[in-house]
Amino acid sequence: MSTPSGPVGPAKVRIRHLHDAKDRGRPFSMLTAYDQFSAQAFEEAGIDVLLVGDSVGTTVLGHSSTTATTHQDMLTFTGAVARSVHRPLVVADLAFGTYETGPLDAVRHGVELIRAGAEMVKLEGGHAVAPQIRALVEAGIPVMGHLGFTPQSVNALSGHRVQGRDAHAADQLAEDAVAVQEAGASALVLELVPASVAARITEVVQIPTIGIGAGPACDGQVLVWQDMAGLSGFHGKFVKTFADLRRDLTRAAEQYRVEVGERSYPGEEHSFE
Repeated sequence: MSTPSGPVGPAKVRIRHLHDAKDRGRPFSMLTAYDQFSAQAFEEAGIDVLLVGDSVGTTVLGHSSTTATTHQDMLTFTGAVARSVHRPLVVADLAFGTYETGPLDAVRHGVELIRAGAEMVKLEGGHAVAPQIRALVEAGIPVMGHLGFTPQSVNALSGHRVQGRDAHAADQLAEDAVAVQEAGASALVLELVPASVAARITEVVQIPTIGIGAGPACDGQVLVWQDMAGLSGFHGKFVKTFADLRRDLTRAAEQYRVEVGERSYPGEEHSFE
């Protein structure tokens, strides 16, 4: 849906456009966003999908795990992003603890995210959350699934580890992907999955797959924006940094400190008569 020459395609990205992109073999782009200015910059850059991820807990709020992100956090940051952009599809995560207990809780929290401005919600898991996915879809709430490494299960998975490396685990991922699709999900994130397994799943399912550490065969790609832009300092194997914002921001702050200290800022041009 976007090309090296700039954004193309619809004035407003809808779920059907992601499916069209898959059918045409045209990769689409997704980035996380949590605030007005980053969201607007990504819209201007032609990013197709903005994910208000529960990663806001670890990238903005200072938590060590996404399990600390609350539903209220998600409502706040989803609203900030949704009010700030027009073209990208806005997807919001269901926070840990808001859907695991069953379909009713999933729908209740999903409705609140939609009211906050989300156009689609994302939740983690395969067969186990099929009833929640089905209930959300029946309530008119589009769903994006999430398989492979699922951050909300970091404790159960014993840390950040690639999933699906052996044949049995790969088969289970493929089965879960089909279950998520059959439950009604419209798209699927694959995180920390061997490239060959992600390619297999992308071929098996009809819904678009979105990779993060899952190789080039997925229908779309997503990164946490602070990783992509070099602000977080995280340099995982699957991350390419396209800028060095941490360096630039540090240099700007240092220069500001120096100029304030020597009274060269504010100068006459920054002062009122």
